[in-house]
Amino acid sequence: MKKVALACICATLLTACGQQSAEYKKLKAENDSLRIENTKNTDELNDMLATLNDIESDFQSIRDAENYLTIQQQTGGELDLSRQEKIKQNMQLIRETLKRNKEQISELEKKLEKSGIQSAALRKTIQRLSSELDQKTTMIAALQEDLAKKDVRIQELDETVAALNEDVEELATTTQAQSEKISAQDKELHTAYYCFGTSKELKEQKILSGGGLFSKSKVLQAGFNKDYFISVDIREVKEIPLFAGKAKLKSNHPEGSYEFVEDEDGNLTLYIKDEKAFWSLGKYLVIEVS
Repeated sequence: MKKVALACICATLLTACGQQSAEYKKLKAENDSLRIENTKNTDELNDMLATLNDIESDFQSIRDAENYLTIQQQTGGELDLSRQEKIKQNMQLIRETLKRNKEQISELEKKLEKSGIQSAALRKTIQRLSSELDQKTTMIAALQEDLAKKDVRIQELDETVAALNEDVEELATTTQAQSEKISAQDKELHTAYYCFGTSKELKEQKILSGGGLFSKSKVLQAGFNKDYFISVDIREVKEIPLFAGKAKLKSNHPEGSYEFVEDEDGNLTLYIKDEKAFWSLGKYLVIEVS
């Protein structure tokens, strides 16, 4: 028992002496240094992996925006304002993301060189992302050029459409003027004038002149009052009430194309049976009533 206790005491003394030796202290310092370095490397590695995850996430956003731009670039026809604005937003997103990723990859490469971390997989991942970044930059530049050409083409189409619209407006104005002219000509073609009155009234308006026992009165001599006449559309007016018991046409109109009809009060109404024939000899109708 005394021997065992003595052995333990000796071992403890030897251990204590070993811990106080220079070799032990050197090894302990190196071990602590390696532990700190390992912790530092682990932190740097985690930081670089986090950055890689951010870059991968950004690349997915770029791929989504790139797919949209590719579809728009292949789509024929005119781009509306909403699609043009969406394209601009996607192009801006891609440019900003590519710029940020380029800076991040460059920083990662520098960190990896300084850290001394020997990771072939990490280095290969950074190289892959750098290569993909270059490819994306080239592809987006080409897409931007194609879309710019499309914008130019759309602008040219807009100018053409604007010119066509001006032509259409001018044509519409011309057509309207022609339509109004035709309408006026049509109205004039189908417009006639009539008046009725006693012999005295008609002579006062210089519509009738002369007349007597042995001479026939003359109708519509120079200077007659045109304002005394009423204008009508010969296609619509078929009868003219005269409010008199006796009536006689003083202007020339073919017989058979009209008739006088007496109502229950004894007043006459002129009925035009054939307007084309009735107005064929003139567009002024003069009726003397009494």
